[in-house]
Amino acid sequence: MGAAIKAEIRKLTTIRLWWGMAIGIFIFAAGIAALAASLGGNSANSDGSESPVDRAAGVYTGGITFGYLLLLVIGILTIGMEYRHKTITSALLAVPSRVKLIGAKIVALLIFGIAYGVLFLISSVAVGGAILAAKGEAVFPEPATLSRTLLLSLLVLGLWALIGLGLGILIPNQVAALLIGVGLAFIVEPIAAVILANVSWGETASKYFPSRATQAILSQGQNGGPGGSAPLDWWQGSLVLIAYAVIFAVIGTLLTKRRDIL
Repeated sequence: MGAAIKAEIRKLTTIRLWWGMAIGIFIFAAGIAALAASLGGNSANSDGSESPVDRAAGVYTGGITFGYLLLLVIGILTIGMEYRHKTITSALLAVPSRVKLIGAKIVALLIFGIAYGVLFLISSVAVGGAILAAKGEAVFPEPATLSRTLLLSLLVLGLWALIGLGLGILIPNQVAALLIGVGLAFIVEPIAAVILANVSWGETASKYFPSRATQAILSQGQNGGPGGSAPLDWWQGSLVLIAYAVIFAVIGTLLTKRRDIL
């Protein structure tokens, strides 16, 4: 297993995707953090509607939605390129066990997903913090609370990378997997949430959508509106995202074992 994981890591580092995505994530995180820090006022000091720690967390994690979508894309491409360029054949010749190969890809992608997440946070904290400091606002208030939020953001990014991998395993066509994955997260989920809001059981059901589970992790169970059902705790939201990744990967792996690889 160790050799298979090492091979998958070497495979990822020998293509231009990894550093191209790394540059894109770094620039994107810096841009969103700079925008959020520049546009926000000193609301925490003026009317008390936003605490300093909420203000800083909003700046540093403002781009998390697009960040986890990028990680979703990276996860899909990790396996999708194997099918597109037919390298899956040589990969299976080197590692005949398809379960073992998929397991090695999961471990390798988890390492890369965490690395990308760390890069995202370094960029957003460095740029957003510099602008907050220039405006005279607190850069890192309540270190324990803010550190917890940043660590949970890292968890979210890593889990969405695994969801992407699971979806890529389930749908070997790379283009189809990208369209379905991004479409579900950006279009289908918001529409379904609006529809479900009009039925009695809809609010409870929508809590288990990937994006709602992600919000529960980041807000640490504090995103329930007045009169709404109780939100998931952060660990419950984490389990929901893990469940999506596992379900996609297990079904995809079972289908892969039945497919002929040419």
